[in-house]
Amino acid sequence: MKISKLLSETARRFARAGLHYGHGTHSAREEAAWLISSTLGYLLEEEVTLKDQKTIDKLAQRRIRERIPLAYLLKEAWLGGKSFYIDKRVIVPRSYIAELLRDRLEPWLAREPKRALDLCTGSGCLAVLLALEFPGVRVDATDLSAAALQIAKINIRKYRLGKRVRALRSNLFGALGTQRYDLIVSNPPYVTSRSMRKLPAEYRHEPRLALAAGRDGLDLVRRILARARHHLSPGGLLVCEIGGNRKALERAYPKLEFIWPQVSDAGSVFILQREQLPLAF
Repeated sequence: MKISKLLSETARRFARAGLHYGHGTHSAREEAAWLISSTLGYLLEEEVTLKDQKTIDKLAQRRIRERIPLAYLLKEAWLGGKSFYIDKRVIVPRSYIAELLRDRLEPWLAREPKRALDLCTGSGCLAVLLALEFPGVRVDATDLSAAALQIAKINIRKYRLGKRVRALRSNLFGALGTQRYDLIVSNPPYVTSRSMRKLPAEYRHEPRLALAAGRDGLDLVRRILARARHHLSPGGLLVCEIGGNRKALERAYPKLEFIWPQVSDAGSVFILQREQLPLAF
């Protein structure tokens, strides 16, 4: 079988199955292409061996039957052009903050950070991207989940960043003492209670702890805003992802002058400088 035929047939199977996407792909054809290229290591017009066809078919069957995100089946996810190991201990990386890191957070970041914090790090993907983008930075990657930190450590080792990136268990800022940072990034849980009840089957394979954020999706964001100033250096920056909760956030904090940088999902990431944050709420 030629790869083009295998790609078309696999995409048709996924489309007929009514799968939900959003874990690295956005369509049946993208999902099929990812599965095939990850299995073969390429996506060229060549004959596929029977062994590889069977491997791809087995994974496709599980994807359809069990509604498991493909990233979990492949034990791999991509963000910011980098590959990360993942499994069900963490959510599948899909943060729009990666787009801002690619541009070094210009023009909002006044200077290259010396210390940075990735709050709710999960797989450690943003912490790794931070360290790769800013070669002189030291990063703390924190999470409440000990299981998630095991995955973060795998990815830190994968990119040989153990001397500059530290994985630390912490309930938000709880274990950080008086440490201050030039940059704090966070992709915290932000799914509302209503949305949690309606999640497609694929998303129910992800840790609930990494998704659920109360009635309006702001439970964690409120706590971050309440303490971020105390952990930012003068001129420091807070960059936080909130999904589709922009209106709820602006209603809750009408006096804060949120910056909404341009990302693929408009209004899903805000920026605040330390001096814009009040001392306490």
